[in-house]
Amino acid sequence: MDHARSTISKIFNGEPRSYTRFNLTQNMEGENSQVEMKLSSDMDEEVGGNGVGEDHNHAKEPYVVHRPAGRTPKSVCFMVATVLLIFIISYLIGYLSHRKKELAPPSCSRSTFEESITQGSVKMEADPVMDWNDVKRLLDEKMSASSFESAFSEFASESHQAGSAGDTVLAKKVLGRFKDYGMYTWTDEHYVKLVDPPASGSNMVTFKGSDLGTLRGYLAYSKTGTAKGAVLYGNYGQMDDLRKLQDKNIALDGRVLLVRSGKISFAEKVANAAKLNASAVLIYPADDRRIGGSTQLFGHVHLGSGDPYTPGFPSFNHTQFPPVQSSGLPSILAQTITVDMATTITREMEGKSAPTGWGGVGKLGDNDDMVTVEVNNVLAEKLIVNVFGVIKGFVDPDRFVVMGAQRDAWGPGFASSTVGTSVLVELARTISDMVKNDGFKPRRSIVFASWSAGEYGSVGATEWLEGYLSSLNMKAFSYINLDGVVTGFPTFKASASPLMNTLIQRTLREVNTLSDSGTLYSAVSGLNWEAAVMEPLRLNDPVYPFITFSGIPSVSFRFTTEGEEYPYLGTLDDTREKLYGATSNQVAKLAVSAGQFAGRIALRLVHDHLLHLDVEKYTRQIRTHVFAINSKIKKVQSMHPQLLPKSLSVQWLMSATGSYSRAASSLATEIDNSNLEDAELCRNINDRIMSVERDFLSPYVSPRESPFRHILVGSGSHTLKALSDHLDALQIDHSDANADLFRIQFALATWTIQGCANSLAGEVWSTDNMI
Repeated sequence: MDHARSTISKIFNGEPRSYTRFNLTQNMEGENSQVEMKLSSDMDEEVGGNGVGEDHNHAKEPYVVHRPAGRTPKSVCFMVATVLLIFIISYLIGYLSHRKKELAPPSCSRSTFEESITQGSVKMEADPVMDWNDVKRLLDEKMSASSFESAFSEFASESHQAGSAGDTVLAKKVLGRFKDYGMYTWTDEHYVKLVDPPASGSNMVTFKGSDLGTLRGYLAYSKTGTAKGAVLYGNYGQMDDLRKLQDKNIALDGRVLLVRSGKISFAEKVANAAKLNASAVLIYPADDRRIGGSTQLFGHVHLGSGDPYTPGFPSFNHTQFPPVQSSGLPSILAQTITVDMATTITREMEGKSAPTGWGGVGKLGDNDDMVTVEVNNVLAEKLIVNVFGVIKGFVDPDRFVVMGAQRDAWGPGFASSTVGTSVLVELARTISDMVKNDGFKPRRSIVFASWSAGEYGSVGATEWLEGYLSSLNMKAFSYINLDGVVTGFPTFKASASPLMNTLIQRTLREVNTLSDSGTLYSAVSGLNWEAAVMEPLRLNDPVYPFITFSGIPSVSFRFTTEGEEYPYLGTLDDTREKLYGATSNQVAKLAVSAGQFAGRIALRLVHDHLLHLDVEKYTRQIRTHVFAINSKIKKVQSMHPQLLPKSLSVQWLMSATGSYSRAASSLATEIDNSNLEDAELCRNINDRIMSVERDFLSPYVSPRESPFRHILVGSGSHTLKALSDHLDALQIDHSDANADLFRIQFALATWTIQGCANSLAGEVWSTDNMI
C-alpha cells in the first residue's frame, strides 16, 4: 500500500517516472486539463520524425496533446480509467515487492538481504548473522555445572532397561523438556527383539561338577542351550591371543574359552572363538581392584547393530518381513561370570603355562578341567520409543546435524546413559534459548535424539537409520554421539570419520580444561595430536552404524583416565557415586566441557556457509591401503604366479586413488576461488562434501547381507582391509583363499573409489576417469 500511495502522489504532483513520461496536471482554476503520457521507448520516433535533421531542442520538449477547456464525458472516462489502471498496477507492484521481502530466503553468506526498489533500481542491504565469537560466548554463558547437577537428578533412574516402564518414563521426561523449549517434537516407535534373563531359574555354569553360583548378568543374543567342554584361558579373546594358543599346539575345538573383558567387544570375542570351533565363551570383568569380586556383568554378543532379526531393514510394526536373522548372531553359547567365579576356575586349572602378561593366570587349562555352560535367556518382542526434537535452520532447514544419546541402561547406568541424556537436554535448552532470546539463526537444522535399546547394540538408533536410509544420507550431514562422554579424568579421547578430524582439532583449541590453564589441545601440545586423541573406530562404537551403514560423518568422544577403562560400564554398579569417585567429584564440570565440545562442533556446522568437513583427509587413508595391497600383490605374483597373473595390475586402483586426491584438491581450490556469497553455489559445494562418506558405501553389496558397507572403515569382504587380508591368505595358500573372488572384490573396490571421486568432482563433465 505504501507503494500505491507513493505512486498516486506522484501522479497528482506531476513527478515523472524513469520508465514512462506521464503527467496529469489539473488547472486550479478549472479552465483546462492537460494529459501528457508517452512511453520513453517511443519518444524518438514520434518527436522529430525519423531522427534525421531533427531539432534537438524541440525533441526535449514534452509531447503534449491539447484538449479543449472543460471536461467532456469522454475525457472524464479516460481520466478515471487511467487513474484506476495506475492504482491497480501500483498496488500489485507494492504487494509483490512486500511478499518478495517476506519470502526471500537468507543468503548462504554471512548476511541476509533486504530488497527495496527505488526509482527502478534494486538496493541490497545486508543484515549479518551472529558473529561466531558471540555464538561461542553465548554457548558458554548458558551452560553451568549447577544446571547439569539438576539434570542429573531429573534423569537418574535405578531401572530403565529398554522397553521397560522406567524407559518410558524417561522418554516422556525428555519429550516434555523438548516441548518446553518450543521445539518441534516427534517420536519413532519400533517393535524389536530384545533378550531377557530366564523367566524361571537362571543360567548356570559348573566347573568340575560344582555350581559356581547365582548368575544375574547375561549376554543378550547368545545362543541358548547347554555346552560342555574343557576350559581354556584366552586372555582378551583377540585373534592374536588365540593364535598364541595355536602356536602352543593347543586346539580350540570343543573347548570352553575363558576370557576377560576389554580391548574388543563381547561380540568380537565370541565370534573369534566360534571361528576356531570353540563350544562356548565365558567372560569376566577384567582384573581391577576397583570392581567387586561378585559384580555381575551385562552386555550383548550380536556382531552388528540394530535388531538382529530384521537385519538391514526397520522393525516397524506395520510392516511384515519374512523370517530372517543377522549373520552376526553367534553360533555358540556365551555367558558372563564374576571375578570370584573366574578365580575359582583359574586357581584349579592345569595344562601349559600361560604367556607372560596374561592377567596373572598361571595355567591355560587341561582336557580334564571340564566346564558346563547352560544358557536359558528369553527372546521377547518389545516396543521401544526414540524421542526427537528439532531446531529448524533459517537457510537450509532440510539439512541437519544430529546429536544423540542412549536413554536406557542395564541398571542405574549413570555414566552410560544419565550423563549423556543430561548433556543432550542441556544443549537443547541452551541452543533453543540462543535462537529464541539472543537472535541466533542457524543456517541448518539441529536434531536432538534420545535413543532406546542402546545397550543391545545401538538398536534404537540403527532401526531409525534403516527406516529412513533413502533420505537421511542425503540430508543428515553429521552425527555427534553423547554416550559415555564422562568416564574419567582428565584425558580426552575421540573416534570419528576422518572427515571430521580438522573440525575436532579446531574445537579442541576452543574448549578449556577444567583448570582453565589451557585448552584441550594445549594438553597434548608437543605430541602428535591425532595419535594422542584419536582412537580407531570400533564395531561397538555408537557412531559405527552412522558411518558404515548410512554414510554420515560422525564423532564419539569422552573424558577418561589415561590407560584405564571405566570398570563399571555394563554393571549394576554404574552409579552416581562411583562416577563421582572416579572423577574427583568433577562430573558436572566435565559435563559442561563435554557440552561445550559437542555444542561447538554442532554450531559450527550449522553456522558457517560451508560445512567444515575435510574431504582431503581420506586421501592418506586410501593411499595407505593401496600401498599395502600393491606390495602384497607383488609378493603373491612372485610366490604363486598361477594364482594372480602378471597381467593383474594395481594401476587401476592407484589411478582411482589419484582421481580422488585430485577431486579433493580441486574442490579446496574451487572454494578458495569462489564467491561464497552465492547461496546456490554454497549448497552445491556442501552437497558434494556430503556425498563423500555416502559414496564410500559399496554399491555392490546388499545392506541386508553386508550392512556395514563402507570400504574404508566398514566390515566385510568388500573393504580394502578385507582385500589385504585376502592377499595374506593367498600368500600362504590358505584353503579359504580364492583368487577369482579376490579379483572381483579388487575391481569393485576400485570402482567404488572412482565413483566417489567422480561425485566429488561435481558435474559429469568434470569427472576424471583416466583409468
